[in-house]
Amino acid sequence: MILPTFEDVRAAAARIAPYAAVTPVMRSDRLDALVGAAVHFKCENLQRGGAFKFRGATNAVWSLDDATAARGVVTHSSGNHGNALALAARSRGIPAHVVVPEGAVQAKVDAIVAAGAHIHRCEPTQAAREAAAAAVQKQTGADLVHPYADARVMAGQGTLVPELLRQAPGINTILFPIGGGGLASGCSIAAHGVEPSIRLFGAEPEGADDAFRSLRDGKRVGPFVANTICDGLRTLIGEPNFAVLQQHSVTALPVSDEETVAAMKLLWTELKLVIEPSSATVLAALLRYAPQFAGRTVGVVLTGGNVDLDALPW
Repeated sequence: MILPTFEDVRAAAARIAPYAAVTPVMRSDRLDALVGAAVHFKCENLQRGGAFKFRGATNAVWSLDDATAARGVVTHSSGNHGNALALAARSRGIPAHVVVPEGAVQAKVDAIVAAGAHIHRCEPTQAAREAAAAAVQKQTGADLVHPYADARVMAGQGTLVPELLRQAPGINTILFPIGGGGLASGCSIAAHGVEPSIRLFGAEPEGADDAFRSLRDGKRVGPFVANTICDGLRTLIGEPNFAVLQQHSVTALPVSDEETVAAMKLLWTELKLVIEPSSATVLAALLRYAPQFAGRTVGVVLTGGNVDLDALPW
């Protein structure tokens, strides 16, 4: 796969502008004091579909030529990417097929259905997801829009960074969650396209710390069984995504689920925002590794807010 460039991010920003929201940036004096830094929270939980994923999905859908688009799109997703792709496909009037693993958060599955996608169930393994998506692709001729290892998706996710830097000038550090790496790689390319001196960090659950181990060892680790409440971050980092993180010297910061739940409650309390556990990993990392951020101006990505309110982690 050819990795996206900063020019691809800029083109994606223009392509998705008619559809994606410009999400707000929020501050909290109390959180600044706890971290010892000036923290700017980019609220992608307020994006269409409730997550940053809408950016990448929309860029992928509207990148297609008319003949390809008419056959529809397909992906595999535990929630937010599937919802985003369904919404993006609906904006273009084309079919969307989403392979959903058993055990996905019900609120996210409901959102995918509500957005008009055709649901296909599979076993909750990466191999099963990919095999099912390939089968649907073969049957329908739909274009595969991978959740993270797709240059169009990566470029689309990266569009939030120039937006953030315009909203909060002076940011010299950016922190984002790491799952499959679509957001992390897109943000890294975009950040260093604007300002090469920006320091980049990724928050990751200890029970799914494959990016941390891969970056530490200098090679991508193999498949693993995740053990974390952060359902959006249970995926093995993609090969091209890992390559981007290496190129841009991203530092991965593992956090525990207990720290994540505490951070989630703190964000709900201080910012009055509904966010997912996956989003809360960034504040957990800010608090656990506070000396690394002391005195800096930090842009933090709150990735999503699609929470099952009947199954909160506390």
